Amino acid sequence: MAPITEVEGRRLALSNLEKVLYPATGFTKAEALHYYATVADVLLPHLRERPVSFLRYPDGPDGQVFFTKNVPPGTPEWVTTAEVPRTEGPARMVLVQDLPSLMWAANLVTEFHTHQWLIGDPGHADRIVFDLDPGAPATIVQCCEVAVWLRERLAADGIEAYAKTSGSKGLHLLAAVRGSSSERVSEYAKELAVEAEKAMPRLVLHRMTRSLRPGKVFVDWSQNAARKTTATPYTLRAQAEPLVSAPVTWDEVEGCRAPDPMLIRAPDIAPRLRDYGDLLAPLLDAGHAGRLP
Repeated sequence: MAPITEVEGRRLALSNLEKVLYPATGFTKAEALHYYATVADVLLPHLRERPVSFLRYPDGPDGQVFFTKNVPPGTPEWVTTAEVPRTEGPARMVLVQDLPSLMWAANLVTEFHTHQWLIGDPGHADRIVFDLDPGAPATIVQCCEVAVWLRERLAADGIEAYAKTSGSKGLHLLAAVRGSSSERVSEYAKELAVEAEKAMPRLVLHRMTRSLRPGKVFVDWSQNAARKTTATPYTLRAQAEPLVSAPVTWDEVEGCRAPDPMLIRAPDIAPRLRDYGDLLAPLLDAGHAGRLP
């Protein structure tokens, strides 16, 4: 029988705590739950009011990996859900609003993926995201070079960008925006991706064409579409090791000369939070949101 624990007055059954989720390091489910409890104060603000898609990997990254977008069967009644507009008709999705909901979701063994809009105003984006994805032999080193160019280009339009690792091979660039639909933000992001390709044709692609990918960085602007989601800051990823989609400083981005220092694992996050706090906190401040030209 799964042990029962109480989190802020909510009773949770936490299962299979000794299961090794990351065989490369021996990182267990109990350690994953402890990680989420430790980072809840910085993770929850990036989850609140955003419908969550769960990328589940209950038997580790080598087992079955699958998306759950609708409210999962057995969801406790105290977990907040909301109706979300979709082209095929509305659906209900989970909102992770508090620590009990976070720990319930983490017990599913999942990545957290969120939209670039809030449930109260799904017609308007409050974030813009660029997913920088390297095609081998390119690595995150080349992603960092592209990120610096995009940061400067966004700054020219009065938009301040922040970076986080994807938790895999690449880098995510995010900025707070206001006053625009997801469609307009997608158009603007594509415009900048095309500009980046013109400025750095040997390094950048704005199209997903596989045959063109080797040695280049694909600037994926399409994740700004209202239906798309991106890995939430601080989520664990379904990789061989417990890698995290972790905020990084611009000094780290500009100084990136090798991929390894940008592989940030769950045990690294607490010391980074002590040193830097939440590097993406400005995204949560409406005063930092820029308007698209």
